Amino acid sequence: MNQPNQRGGGGGFRQSQQAPSLAIRTKKTQLTTDTYTKMVMGEVWKKDWVYALIPFALGLLPAIFVHSWWWIVLAVVLTILFVLFRSAQVTGVTQMEQSKPLFERMAFEMDNKQLLLRVGPEKEGKAMQLTWDMIGRVRRDVDAYVLYLKPGTPPEGMAAWRLWLARTFDVPVFLHLPFKIFNADNDRRLFESMLRRKNLLPAEAGAATV
Repeated sequence: MNQPNQRGGGGGFRQSQQAPSLAIRTKKTQLTTDTYTKMVMGEVWKKDWVYALIPFALGLLPAIFVHSWWWIVLAVVLTILFVLFRSAQVTGVTQMEQSKPLFERMAFEMDNKQLLLRVGPEKEGKAMQLTWDMIGRVRRDVDAYVLYLKPGTPPEGMAAWRLWLARTFDVPVFLHLPFKIFNADNDRRLFESMLRRKNLLPAEAGAATV
């Protein structure tokens, strides 16, 4: 499982003391660990439920040769263990030290070059910096934007099966920007337009081609 500070090509969060010029600034918001867990659990199991069939099938495999109800019990136990392990990966993200900044109360500042996450009192003038190439994709929900960080680059020479496991059972890490944190509706539209120009959101239907 990739850790948050390994995402975005392994660069992690970088410190910046200067606000971007002509930036869009938001009000403060906080993504709680409970909200994150609910969102990620739903996303993970929507994608990974099929993998839960693998331990179930393995548990039933001996039944081909020896018929017994115990193989069904074994299959159920293996499936439950897989579900618990995968769920523990999700909840584990909220417990890691490097993940804590994601769940602090913060404001955002964004321009065409970077996205700043301002945590703590504004007078300190410090922020965590993300460049746009560290954002893998964006989802627009009914009331928020969800910005997913790219997974980190795996170490060179990693075995193919380990690479497959890391990519398949990765845990999404994201920034959650509710619409209500924007100071004006025009700021939100400018931000959405910025995301579309960077191909992080699909172009609007019927938009004129320049």
